[in-house]
Amino acid sequence: MPTTLEGKVVIVTGSGGGIGAVIAARFAKEGARVVVSDRHREAAEAVASRIPGASAIPADVTREQDVSALIERTVEAHGALHHVVANAGIISASHPIAQTPLDVWRSTMSVNLDGVFLTIKHSAAAIANSGGGSILTLSSISGTGGTPLAAAYGASKAAVRNLTATAAGELRAQKVRVNALVPGYVDTPLIDSEVPVWESTMGLASGGFAQVIDQKQGRLISPEDIADAALFLTSDQASMITGSALTVDGGFTSQLF
Repeated sequence: MPTTLEGKVVIVTGSGGGIGAVIAARFAKEGARVVVSDRHREAAEAVASRIPGASAIPADVTREQDVSALIERTVEAHGALHHVVANAGIISASHPIAQTPLDVWRSTMSVNLDGVFLTIKHSAAAIANSGGGSILTLSSISGTGGTPLAAAYGASKAAVRNLTATAAGELRAQKVRVNALVPGYVDTPLIDSEVPVWESTMGLASGGFAQVIDQKQGRLISPEDIADAALFLTSDQASMITGSALTVDGGFTSQLF
C-alpha cells in the first residue's frame, strides 16, 4: 500500500521553518495540498512559495480565534481537511527549575500544549466531515523522563502525549486517528544554540555533547527522518494505528548506560 497523500488536504502548523517546513515539503511531494501555517506570515509565505501547490495561512496557535480561522479558511479554500500536523512548538532557554521565570513556563505551555489542544479541538470536526483522516502531534523524548534545564519543555511534551492518547480514544468513532511523534535530538539551529549551556551544566568539555549524541543516538536526527515518520503515521499504511507514540531517537531512550 503506497504512502501517497494524493489529493489530501493537510495543514502543518509551525511550518515557517525547521522540521515543519520539511514535513510540509515531504507531504506535498506525495501529492498533498499543503497549507503552510506559522505565526510569522512572511515565513509561512516564503516556505509555501517553494512548495508546488502549497498555500500559506498565518496563525498563532496560542490564539483560539487564529486556530479556528485557520481551519475555516482551509476548508473554504479546499473543500475539505484530511490531516493536521500539530508541529508548532518552542524550546525555552535552558533554566534550572528554581531559576525558571514564570512567564517562560507559561509561554512554553501556551505554545506547546495549549496550541496542540486548540489544534485538535478545532480540526477534529472538519476532518470527520471530510470522511476521516488523522491528527499528528509532536512530542519529544524530553517528555519521557526528567530532563535537567528543560522543565517547562519536558512537562509540555509529556502532556502532549497524554492529550494525544485521550483524543485518539474520543475521536476513533469519527474516523479520526491521533498519534504522536517522539523525536530525539534533531539537527536544528536551536539545538546548536543550547549546546554550550548543556555542556557547562553537565560538566562536559567543549564537544562533549556531540560525543554523548554519538554514543546514545548514533548521530543527530535529520528533519527528513522526522518527515518520513510523519508521512507513515499520516498515510493509509497506518490505518489501524491511533493513540500511539512513535519514538524516533536512534535508540537514545532504550539504553540503560
